[in-house]
Amino acid sequence: MARHYLVTGGAGFIGSHIAKHLLSQGEKVRVLDNFSNGKWSNLKDAPGAHVVEGDLRNRETVRESLDGITHVFHQAAVGSVPRSLTDPFETMTSNVDGTLNLLWHAKDNGVKRVVIAGSSSVYGDTPGMPRVETLPPSPLSPYALSKLNQELLGKIATRLYGLDTVTLRYFNVFGPFQDPGSEYAAVIPKFIQAIMDGRPITIFGSGLQSRDFTYVENVVEANIRAMESEKGGGEFFNVGCGEKYSLLDLVDGLQRTMKREISIKFKKFRPGDPFESQADISKARKVLGFEPKVYFEEGLRRTVEWFSETKNSPELSSVPQNIHSQSLSGLATKKSDVSSLSCRPERRTMGSLSYFKKERRKHPSPIQG
Repeated sequence: MARHYLVTGGAGFIGSHIAKHLLSQGEKVRVLDNFSNGKWSNLKDAPGAHVVEGDLRNRETVRESLDGITHVFHQAAVGSVPRSLTDPFETMTSNVDGTLNLLWHAKDNGVKRVVIAGSSSVYGDTPGMPRVETLPPSPLSPYALSKLNQELLGKIATRLYGLDTVTLRYFNVFGPFQDPGSEYAAVIPKFIQAIMDGRPITIFGSGLQSRDFTYVENVVEANIRAMESEKGGGEFFNVGCGEKYSLLDLVDGLQRTMKREISIKFKKFRPGDPFESQADISKARKVLGFEPKVYFEEGLRRTVEWFSETKNSPELSSVPQNIHSQSLSGLATKKSDVSSLSCRPERRTMGSLSYFKKERRKHPSPIQG
């Protein structure tokens, strides 16, 4: 039976990488994204993608997006610990309610497996390093709590409803197409952009806090492995490189790679962020056959190279260009197979989003990988 994939958050950072990888293998791919943070430009190299603009919390949108779909990569989420402290309601409703909505309708539509994007933030301040999946979770922020709820919903969906799910706990993913412009941007793209602009970088705390920085190609590989494996149903797996670098190590690496002097401003440590993080990936190696291929220094070099090539370029624009807009009636259904989709991205808006627009808060929710 042919596979037809849905990638939620597929116009975001990680989701677009997964979508493009699948398309490069000749697979049929549908993307669902609300474009509050996802970018049409992330899909410019995704010919053949079928793009649906809509929100996971809308049941009609999710039902229609799953029509004809056999496998799902669930990457959509409101990201960022600081954002969740400012507006925990948006984080929880999007990440938890959206995931529940997706899993419920995936079950009804006969989806074979859902791979869920989890987060290492669920470990919080639990003692024990490196992090192994047997450690008890101790989330320190609404974001971390929402990601824990996501993976538990996946576990329940497998155990009680027979929907096969796997959750991958990502450790600080970075790479090309990661947006540096948001107030809540991840540290590596934010640092690179500041250095390229000749501005000082900001470190919250001493700079000795550490992370298992994981290049995005490794995360794509882990997702593919999780989807292809016949094992791991209802379980969660760490996805990282098994290494640990401090923020000061990161600064040194950027200084060597970019060959520039870097000015640092230190500010008070932010609440909600764990002090250190490092993945034990033994379980993913054993069960899924996952092995990281690109480690920190090489990943940093590739990322800096991409930012240098795209600086002041429309590639980073979120404004869609030459995207054809069609109505819900243009969607593929079980009668009109997914294989009949257009060979270019198409903008399609589904379902009523008036409720969510009315409830939109100061910080719009990002749907990202």
